[in-house]
Amino acid sequence: MALCCQKTLPLPRNFVHRPMVTIKKVEGRKELRAFIRFNYHLYKGNAYAVPDFLEDMLDTFDRKKNAAFEFCEADLFLAYRGKDIVGRVAAIINHKANKTWQTRNVRFGWIDFIDDEEVSKALLDTVAQWGRERGMSKIVGPLGFTDMDPEGMLTDGYDQLSTMSTIYNYPYYVDHMVHLGFGKEVDWVERKVMVPTAGHTADMQKYFRVAELSMKRYKLHMRHFKNAKEVLAADGGKYVQKVFNIVNQAYANLYGYSQMNERQIQQYADTYLQFLDTRLLAIVEDENNEPIAMGVGIGSLSYALQKAHGKLFPFGWWHLAKAIYFKHAPVIDLLLVGVLPEWQNRGVNAPLFAQIIKAAMEQGYVWAETHPQLEDNEKSQGQWAHLDCTIHKRRRCWQKNL
Repeated sequence: MALCCQKTLPLPRNFVHRPMVTIKKVEGRKELRAFIRFNYHLYKGNAYAVPDFLEDMLDTFDRKKNAAFEFCEADLFLAYRGKDIVGRVAAIINHKANKTWQTRNVRFGWIDFIDDEEVSKALLDTVAQWGRERGMSKIVGPLGFTDMDPEGMLTDGYDQLSTMSTIYNYPYYVDHMVHLGFGKEVDWVERKVMVPTAGHTADMQKYFRVAELSMKRYKLHMRHFKNAKEVLAADGGKYVQKVFNIVNQAYANLYGYSQMNERQIQQYADTYLQFLDTRLLAIVEDENNEPIAMGVGIGSLSYALQKAHGKLFPFGWWHLAKAIYFKHAPVIDLLLVGVLPEWQNRGVNAPLFAQIIKAAMEQGYVWAETHPQLEDNEKSQGQWAHLDCTIHKRRRCWQKNL
């Protein structure tokens, strides 16, 4: 008996065969470098994106060097079409945060993809399945291992310069998330705060008045340091831990926060103190010389990282050194501001801003970029009321039940 075969229709002339999207777990240093550098290649030439710093990212994903692996588990994945890398994502479970907040969340972080929903779906489906296999019930992100990592997908402000510690992404990312059924978990906002000048009026004298009153009333004083080496050596090397513990306590009730341990604190100190101008470090101490509030900023390295193409070698170090020591950018990145809970609502943040404002004016900075702040954090939002500022970026953490 003859076999009956269905006639195959000819393909249209403009048909282009596209290989299927495949997902591969990152294994080995070569694939890890490809994972990190995909972000650079995807945004190459973009005036607003700041590339991941290769050397820092290698340490971030090193299980021996990154202290977060003491309470986190993670795997990295690359998406391919044929031999071409078309996307990346990290799947993370922060067990400490899940225990603290009584959640079963799997996080997706460091996500990037071309404008192809097959790619974004494959990446996020991989993270979702990875989480299900480990007993998780919800997928959230973009989030890092902890709050000290970049978090939140940009939803507004695509024409604003990014920073070395925040995420930049194309507008189409948001469309993909909506099409894939993700909804809002939380939102953050970022402000552009103008340094007070004749052209940008602000009631900065209020900060100085409140600062003077609170310092006198509560017998407080500012702690000053000449350089980063002096900070590291203070109190027999224990002072940095005390300052970061202010952050631990001040941020304890913020979304998804997991307290930093001593090893993490040292890790972040090693990362950021090398860039620190101590004039932009403000620390308030009580009458017993114990730190109770802190604020820190650094001169923006965004332009330097763009010129360095996100790498220290062979010549990237020169662009960073130039920005730090010779000609700083007109922007300050405000990294952290924290006040111990028992000292909040006493005007203790005023001395922090008074010092940083004065230093910014003396050094010729034009404006400051705030770190992402939860939109519903009224205390945090209210502290900018007397400065000339505007919300110029918004970002979102997405969620979806598994």
